[in-house]
Amino acid sequence: MKSLFLVCLFLSSVLAASAQKERSLIENKYKVNLTPVYPSDQAWEAAKQKLITDMPNIEQYKGKLTQSASKLLECLEFSTKLDKESSRLYIYTSLNSDVDTRDMKFMSMQQSLDQLLNDYSTKTAFIEPELLKVDWKVIEGFINKEKGLEIYRKDLTDLFKKKQHTLSEPEERILARSSMIGSVANDVYGTFKDAEMPSPTITLSNGSKMELTSSAFNRVRTSSNRADRKIAFEAFWKNFAKFKGTYGQMMYGNVKEHSYRARSRNYSSAIEASLSPNNIPVSVYKSLVDNVNKNLPALHRYLALKKRMLGVDTLKYYDLYAPVVKNVDLKYTYAQGSDLVIKALEPLGKEYTQTLSKAINEGWIDVYPNVGKRSGAYSNGGAYDVHPYILMNYNESYNDVSTLAHELGHTMQSYFSNKTQPYPLSHYKTFVAEVASTFNEVLLFNYMLKNVKNDDIKLSILMNWLDGFKGTLFRQTQFAEFEQKIHETVEKGTPLTGDYLSETYGSILKKYYGNTAKTCIIDDYTSIEWANIPHFYMNFYVFQYSTSFTASFSLAEKVMNKEPGALEHYLKFLSSGGSDYPIEQLKSAGVDMTTSVPFDKAIQAMNKVMDEIEVILNKKGKK
Repeated sequence: MKSLFLVCLFLSSVLAASAQKERSLIENKYKVNLTPVYPSDQAWEAAKQKLITDMPNIEQYKGKLTQSASKLLECLEFSTKLDKESSRLYIYTSLNSDVDTRDMKFMSMQQSLDQLLNDYSTKTAFIEPELLKVDWKVIEGFINKEKGLEIYRKDLTDLFKKKQHTLSEPEERILARSSMIGSVANDVYGTFKDAEMPSPTITLSNGSKMELTSSAFNRVRTSSNRADRKIAFEAFWKNFAKFKGTYGQMMYGNVKEHSYRARSRNYSSAIEASLSPNNIPVSVYKSLVDNVNKNLPALHRYLALKKRMLGVDTLKYYDLYAPVVKNVDLKYTYAQGSDLVIKALEPLGKEYTQTLSKAINEGWIDVYPNVGKRSGAYSNGGAYDVHPYILMNYNESYNDVSTLAHELGHTMQSYFSNKTQPYPLSHYKTFVAEVASTFNEVLLFNYMLKNVKNDDIKLSILMNWLDGFKGTLFRQTQFAEFEQKIHETVEKGTPLTGDYLSETYGSILKKYYGNTAKTCIIDDYTSIEWANIPHFYMNFYVFQYSTSFTASFSLAEKVMNKEPGALEHYLKFLSSGGSDYPIEQLKSAGVDMTTSVPFDKAIQAMNKVMDEIEVILNKKGKK
C-alpha cells in the first residue's frame, strides 16, 4: 500500500494544472449517463406532455377525500405517481443544465417544468385544508381500515400536527402560486455566478496569465506558492466585490422569501418554520452555535498548528488551503481515488462496495470540470426507479478523493432508501442528509492512516482531516450563525444590503479565526465571501453539515470498533429514508442529538489528532 502512496506522491505545482476543457473533449466514461432516466430529449418531452394531460385529473378528488378510505388512497396514489415522474423529469433537466450552464436549452426545459409544477401545486392546494376539516380520528380510522394508506400514515400525522400552520384552500392556492417567484433569487444567483459573471485574469508570480474561474481559484488557493495564493485571493474576492450590490439584492430577496413563507404559515421565525416540520427543536441549532463558540480555542489551536507547519510569521486567511508539508503533494487519478474509496468503505459490506463500483463504472458520476459546468459537487437521488447521480469537479487532489467518498455516502443513502422504502417514505430529511457522507469521510481518513508509515505523508493526511473538520464543524457553523443573523435582521424589518452583509459576515469571520489576537489575519476584502456560498439559498441547511458530522463520527467509531449490532443499525439507518423523524432515526442508530455528547466526542477526536500531529512535529524537531 505504501508504494501506491509513493507513486502518487510527487512535487508539482497546482498552477500547472490544465485549463478547463470543453465538455466535448471529455471521455464519455467520465460523464453521467442519463439515458436510463430518459433515452432522449424527445422522451423527456413526451413524459412532460403526459404529465400535463394527467395533472388536471387531481381535481376529481376535490370534496371527496373524507368520504371513504378508498377515495383518499386513490387520491394519494395518483399524487404520488405524478410526484415521482416530476422528480424524474427534474433530475434530467437539472443535471443536463448543471454540466454546462451555458446551454440555454436545458435551462428553458427546466423553466417550463417549474411552471408546470407550480400550476400543479395550485391544483392540489385543496387537499390539506380539506383533510384538516375533519377530526384526526376519522383519518386514523381510514388508515386502520385501508392497508394501502399505511405508507401515508406519517405524512398524514405530520399534516395534523401542523394544523395551525395550514391555511384555507384559497390561501394555500395563493401561497402555492407564489412559489413560482420564490426561487427567482436562487435561480438568478446560480446563473449569474456560474455562467455570466466575468472572471478576472491574473498574472502569477512566474509571469504566466490565468483566467481565475471558480475551479481555477480552488486550485490556486492550494498552491505551495504563497505569492500566488495572495494574488488569487485578492483578485477573486475583489471581483466579487464589484457586484456586491447585486449579490446583496439577491440575498435579500432570498431571505425575504423565507420570512414571507414563515409568517404566512404563522411561524414565529424562518428558522422555526424550517426546523419544526421535522420535529427538530430550534434549541439544537442554537446549541450548536453556542457549543462551537465555546470551543473556538480548539479552532485556534488548529490555526496555530497550521502556522507552525507553514513556517510563516503571520498566518493569513489565504494560507488556510495551502499544503503544510513541504515536498508532499498527494495526487490521485480518478481510478486511484476510486480504488481508495472502495477499499476504505469495505467495512460496510459486500453490497455496499459492489454498488460503489457500479456507481463509479456505469455512468452515475459526472467526474471532471469543464467549461460552463456548475462548481462544487452534489448527489441527487431523485430518480427513484433508476439510481442516484453525482456531479463532481475532480482535480486529482486528496480533497477530491474525500469529496468522492462524501458524495458516494449521499448516493448510498439514496440507493438503500429507494430500494427499501416505498416512494412516499424514501425521502430522508436534510437533518440526516449529511450523516452518511461525513461517515464515509471518517472511514477514508482512518483507512489512510492505517496504511501510511511515512511521517510526511501521515502529517499531510492528518492535516487534511483537520482541514475537513474545520470546514465541516467550525466553518459550517460560522455560516449557520451568519444565516441566523441575517434572517433575524430581516424579521426585525431591516433590509439587507451588500455592505451590511459583508460587514456582518466579516465580523463573524474575524471572531472565529481570532483576527484580533492575530491567530489568523482576515483581510477586509474577504468579507464578500458570503456571496460565493450557494447554501445560503437553501433555508437553514448548512448547520446540518455540522450536526451530521458529529453524529457520523460517533456512528463511525461504533462501526470501526465493531460494537455488536453497530453495522446493522447503521445500514438500517441508511435504509430508513423518511420513515421516522431525524432525531429518532439517529437515536435508533445509536446517537442522541439532543445532548452534547456527539459534539464533545468530536472535539475530543480533534484534539487527539492535533496531539498526534504535535508528536510527529516534535520528533522531526520542527519548531
